[in-house]
Amino acid sequence: MKGKRQLTRVSESHSSNNNSLGKRIVQNWELYLFMVPAMLYFFVFHYGPMYGIQIAFKNFIPSKGIAGSPWVGLEHFERFFNSYYFWDLLWNTFSISFYELAIGFPLPIILALAFNEVRNGPFKKTVQTVTYAPHFISVVVMAGMIITFLSPSSGMIVRVIEGLGLQPAAFLTDPAWFKTVYVFSGVWQSTGWGTIIYLAALSGVDPQLHEAAIVDGASRFKRVLHINLPTIIPTITIMLILNMGNILGVGFEKILLLQNSLNMEASDVISTYVYRAGLVNAQYSFSTAVGLFNSVVNVILLVTVNKIAKRTSENSLW
Repeated sequence: MKGKRQLTRVSESHSSNNNSLGKRIVQNWELYLFMVPAMLYFFVFHYGPMYGIQIAFKNFIPSKGIAGSPWVGLEHFERFFNSYYFWDLLWNTFSISFYELAIGFPLPIILALAFNEVRNGPFKKTVQTVTYAPHFISVVVMAGMIITFLSPSSGMIVRVIEGLGLQPAAFLTDPAWFKTVYVFSGVWQSTGWGTIIYLAALSGVDPQLHEAAIVDGASRFKRVLHINLPTIIPTITIMLILNMGNILGVGFEKILLLQNSLNMEASDVISTYVYRAGLVNAQYSFSTAVGLFNSVVNVILLVTVNKIAKRTSENSLW
């Protein structure tokens, strides 16, 4: 009898929850209507194409379609793992990603803390505009600017280095310089824009905390260190988790535009290899398998870092 009563209560609570959800949808239908375009976008462009993932386990033949192509199991994955370029691709992808994370992740935080301390309104707005502006430059234009500035024959930066009496490096062709050029050009383009979310978090700092700290004789640096920085720690944690979840998602377009036969040793990453194998060489199944491997590693990193953050602090994505 007790078991039946419990089941009855559970079913009643479940039905009441469904009824309350239905009532909320009816009462706030305008708000739910705003969600429809976003849901359609994700279903059409993200969840719908997942049907094609199965060609990673097939020998895809366009004339037979996805359903008619024969299964080959893990053959494409084994081919990729056993290839001589597997470790080079993995190393280039990880090294560029961690290099970019190490340089590019803390700079927006430092810049946001600096902006927050500036009291001169016009100066602050001018500097913010200057640092935000590169974000709106397209990847193609950015790559063209890099090639123009670093050109060994007429590059502006090369001419400045020569004017200082130094020997300029082969920035565009030397594999040793490719990662530095890629990372620092990305930092210049995205650092200013990345400060926006941290400035928004800093706006929630209680002014009374600073007033109390000033009364206690705390310097500006100590107030930044002990009041402002702890306030944005949750935001920093969430952004770090999201960045770690995309550690293998190195910018495909920019690398492809800066890539050449001389710097291929350092510039060839998983995404560019998928492009060549899938679109250029029409190896659709093989390139899908490589791309799926890339996505699985990103998911594993995202879940792992989120779990670590949840255990060490109260901040996590879920």
